[in-house]
Amino acid sequence: MKREVFKKIISEWLERDLPEMIERDIEFRIDKDSILAIMGPRRAGKTYLMFNKIKQLLETNEKDEILFIDFEDNRLAGISDDELDDMFTAHKELSDNDVKYLFFDEIQEIDKWSRFVRRLNNLKKYYVVISGSSSKLMSKEIATELRGRYRSILLLNFSFKEFLRYRGFEYKKTTEYTANKGKLMRLFDEYMLYGGYPEIIKKNSEIEKKELANSYFDTTYYKDVVERHRIKNTEIIELLMSYLIDINSDIFSISSFEKSLRGKGIKVSKKTISQYLKYLEEAFFVFATEKFSYSGRVRIQNPKKVYLSDNIFHTMLSTTLTKNKGKLLESLAMQEFKRKGFDVFYFKHAKECDFILQKNRKLTSAVQVTYDLNEKNKKREMDGLVEAMSELKIKEGMILTYDQEDSLKYKGYKIRVAPLWKFLLLEMLH
Repeated sequence: MKREVFKKIISEWLERDLPEMIERDIEFRIDKDSILAIMGPRRAGKTYLMFNKIKQLLETNEKDEILFIDFEDNRLAGISDDELDDMFTAHKELSDNDVKYLFFDEIQEIDKWSRFVRRLNNLKKYYVVISGSSSKLMSKEIATELRGRYRSILLLNFSFKEFLRYRGFEYKKTTEYTANKGKLMRLFDEYMLYGGYPEIIKKNSEIEKKELANSYFDTTYYKDVVERHRIKNTEIIELLMSYLIDINSDIFSISSFEKSLRGKGIKVSKKTISQYLKYLEEAFFVFATEKFSYSGRVRIQNPKKVYLSDNIFHTMLSTTLTKNKGKLLESLAMQEFKRKGFDVFYFKHAKECDFILQKNRKLTSAVQVTYDLNEKNKKREMDGLVEAMSELKIKEGMILTYDQEDSLKYKGYKIRVAPLWKFLLLEMLH
């Protein structure tokens, strides 16, 4: 029986004060008809987003009408879905009010959790919000099991706009024409290098930042991959994560990685490597894009391009001697496309284009990213962009740079050149 454990956890919840929170640029509604799932990397702020919603609810509700449970609490280790009803018994013994709002953090820790929340949803008594650091929360299997009574939102680390809000910097249209432009660019450099993990941006020293980055790496490695998937050959996972950190924003060749392992005397199948990459995607450690093709078979047969979900891992944990700022910019662009809900591909035929964006099954934009558009790379970048636009019949083409802005015509196509920092702050895509 977990009733006594739940009584302790609920008592602590009722007596705790909610922390101060940075406002996030993501709003969500909750209702009794559907379960809301908040997904994203560990330490991205999912719990705080829940707390922010709870803070709003407290304006019109008593705290004991709201229940928040963190299922990573070690006191709940090994709990079965059959024991979850003990929380309601425990709550009744502590409060005269009935629970109306349920917030379940890191619910993927519970086996058969979907069966439990579906039953709660069937009762139509509760508003149910769940969170998790696994994209399995939005898998087709779960969506099918919950039979359409399920909505999901993706919460990543701080966007550049949220980062500036935390730093107390207000961007205005006049900013780039004043001395504040220098401060803006220094903040952008910091964001480009160290990313948007809320706890990391609070740290002032590189030593503290690196310690946290290592901690997040280890948690993803152990809890989200090794433990969750019961992996015995742990060395390969660690080597794969380190390899992906080094090649951020580049093509990941399973064959090349398998060959490098063989050189170390480690034998592993390409199928296993592919599965491990999928696990890292599910844990939001990386985002992987496929080569664009209308043929699913062609997409599967070609290697994926892999991006870290936060630049701190490349800056602090990469073994490369120099940091490629162009690749860091490209990674920031990818993170923003995911925030905005795009399906993302890369284009490669005679020429290459970094990003093909799709929303609602419609191709919307072709985008190149380069740190500096100059005479050496201008033709290559524009040829790749125009080939993608022409072949895929895309009207909107853009080149994102560190701090260049222009409007160009090339081979009959209009191409917008824009600073990535400005793209991150303003709505530039249709």
